[in-house]
Parts: sequence; structure tokens; C-alpha cells
Amino acid sequence: MSLFRPTIDSLRAYTPGRQPAAGARVIKLNTNENPYPPSPSAVEALRALDPDQLRRYPHPFGDEFRRAAASVLGVDPTWVLAGNGSDDLLTLLVRATAGPGRPVVYPTPTYVLYRTLAAIQDAPVVEVPFDTDFALPVDRLAAAAGALTFVANPNSPSGTVASHERLSALANALDGVLVVDEAYAAFAEEDALALLETHPNLVILRTLSKSHALAGLRLGYAIAHPTLLEGLAKVKDSYNVGAVAASVGSAAILDTAHTATTVARIQRNRAQLTEALQRLGCRVWPSQANFVLVRPPHGDAARVHRELERQGILVRYFDEPALVEVLRITVGTRAEQQTLIAALDAILGPLDSA
Repeated sequence: MSLFRPTIDSLRAYTPGRQPAAGARVIKLNTNENPYPPSPSAVEALRALDPDQLRRYPHPFGDEFRRAAASVLGVDPTWVLAGNGSDDLLTLLVRATAGPGRPVVYPTPTYVLYRTLAAIQDAPVVEVPFDTDFALPVDRLAAAAGALTFVANPNSPSGTVASHERLSALANALDGVLVVDEAYAAFAEEDALALLETHPNLVILRTLSKSHALAGLRLGYAIAHPTLLEGLAKVKDSYNVGAVAASVGSAAILDTAHTATTVARIQRNRAQLTEALQRLGCRVWPSQANFVLVRPPHGDAARVHRELERQGILVRYFDEPALVEVLRITVGTRAEQQTLIAALDAILGPLDSA
């Protein structure tokens, strides 16, 4: 007899990208980490941390970080809810809104954790396929009538974006909550923040993992009308943001100059990587994230993934039907990308064989 609910026994757990052992000599382009250091202000905040903060419980809402994020966004702190990474906030949203008879809806392919979280809650899932250009299928998403609808924007793994107009139309058409997951918005041309004022059912999620180079800290935040966040706060852990994360994250998010410089650097590297991959005959979707979606000339992504891994270069391959021919490659440093392109040149062979 199982000790778990039937749902858990049959659950397909989310599989994160491979994390090599500490000290392993690899080029890691598989989990969209920032290749550059975090803000010096964040590092100094870590060094200056009062040890007494480790002895005491942190503020239950991480108010130090909440105020810092609100000041950067130009909103009242009551419009911000912090979490242990944006994945924690995704969990809160599903826990608070979804369940049997209350569907979770999203376009696919996208972040597969949405599917896992819905399954944990025994919520029905409606996956609405993207077309090959990843245009947001507004009408079909709205028709699914989700209690909770997710749109990753920029989308992962494609890096493509939906316009303000399409997101607004979707929010207007829904009776449930629309979550615009902006984990990669810092690298995009625009974000959805301006839509919050007129859409009380909208939640925007952000993270410090990518743009602020703090993936190891685990800190994210939601922005929404205070009444919506009050409902989410009812189902969060008592102290879901630690004192270290709140202090370091506050310093990082306030250092907007450092973030802007790092983001611009990654955007330039992204353009260089895209051009180099296209010269090798790859299809590269137009990305506004810190990664690119790539189809090798023969579509043999699994083989290319294995060959790169043998050479100590990690990229992401998804064993999903809609993604069997593609790889997601994180934007790295110029040196990392040069090594990657040289390896791909040898793996892929002459263009005229494609």
C-alpha cells in the first residue's frame, strides 16, 4: 500500500537542467544562469550581514526586499509579494486558485513546471499549442476558461514575446487569474508592468536569478493588486524569504546601473551567438531572453546534445514531442560562445550536407 496520494504516485516530477559537481570543468549553457557576477553591492551586503539575523526568524513578508523592489518599480510595497524564487510564487498561485474542476491553462511548449504544479493540486490542465512562430493563441486560451492561466513572456524555451495588446486582450477575456511570468523580461524590449493598473486579475512574476545573477540565492517576487496578493499570502509558508536573501536581494535590485550594464552585455552576446549559429545553418527563433532556441540543420538535436556533452559543453535538450528537434542554449560569455561554435562547426559538418 502506498504512503502517498494516487496523484503523487503517478506524478512525473519536474526535471531541472543538469547541475555538474562543484569544480567540474564544463561550459554550462543549459539552465539560463547569468555568466557574469552579481552586483558588488549585493556581495558587500552578504559580507556585512549581522550574524544576529541568522539567529532570528526573518520578517514574514521579507519587507526589506519588498520595499526595495517597490521603489525600483515605482509602486507601493503592498503591490509586491516576495518568494523563495519565482517557483515558490508559482506554487502559491496554483495552491490558491486551482484544483479539481478549476483548470490550469497555458500555451505549449513552455515551462513544464506549470504542468507539474497543476498535477500536484489535482487540477485539470489545458495545453494550447503554439504555432511554429510561437504567436500567443489568445482566443483558444480564453476559451479554455482557466481558473489560472500562465503565459511565460518571454516564453521559455522559445525566447519569443507576446505584445501588450495580446496580453491585455487575454486578461480582459478571462474570469480567472492571468499570470505573466516575466523571468526573462529584463532582456526584452518591454514588459507588462503598465497593464497592472487596469487588469485586477493580472499577476506579474519576476526573479533575481537571471538578470541579477542570483540563481543560488532563490529570490523572486510577484506584482499585482494588493487584494490579489492578500489571497496568495494566505497559503504561503510562514517565512518563505530568508534574512540573507532579503538583504542581498535588496542591494542587488537597487543597483540598477549594474543590472543595466550586465543585461546590455548579454543582449550583445545574444546577437553574436544568433549570427554565429545561423552561419552554421541552424534555425534560431528571435529571442528576447538570455537564451536562444536552435534547430540544427538536420534536426538531430539529441545527437548534437550528446556530442556537446562529451566535450564538456552543456546545453538543454527537452524530451518533449514538440521539442525533439531543438536545443535551448543559454547566452554565455564571448569565450564560452566561441568554444561552443567551434564544437558545433565540427559536429554539424559542411552546410551542403544539410
